[in-house]
Amino acid sequence: MAEATNANAQIEALFKELQGTGRRRRQEVAHKLALVSKADPSRLVGHIDQLVETLERPEAQTRWEILTALSELCADNAADLSGAFDGAEESLFDDDSATVRLAAFVFLCRYGATSAERSDAAWPLLDEAIQCYHGDAEYRDMLAALLDLAHGEVSDATRSALAERVAFDASNGSGYIKTFSAQIAEACK
Repeated sequence: MAEATNANAQIEALFKELQGTGRRRRQEVAHKLALVSKADPSRLVGHIDQLVETLERPEAQTRWEILTALSELCADNAADLSGAFDGAEESLFDDDSATVRLAAFVFLCRYGATSAERSDAAWPLLDEAIQCYHGDAEYRDMLAALLDLAHGEVSDATRSALAERVAFDASNGSGYIKTFSAQIAEACK
């Protein structure tokens, strides 16, 4: 009981620091929260609104760490994460940070994989990002996230659009792009 109280107090302290004015400290705290989310996402459930607010911070690392934490929350808390959609969209097209873009892409894939309605909301953004970043350094990880989306609870419309988007690379691509695209196309059947 005392350990749980101490752990909760530590989380509360981190969230207080996350709202601070120090850029460097926010980055450090966001990293710690991302690690917490990977170990036990349930510890952050009561702080979703604070996580979403943090997506408005200017520094890239804070945003990608928070998007990572939000991604970990998707499986069991997607209904509570709709507030993160605008911040994720903004981050998806960040001109300065491929890492932020990738974190946003992964979040939107995981969010979209949780229901037909969410997949329909996320797909247009994901489709645009695929076209923008095709072949970029982070594209391999984007394809892995799309494969997870294809295995999710997506709508027939999203499944069909995703299969159509990767069809050319599944047939004509090479290397990892062809391999992942073929796996995604197969998962969409």
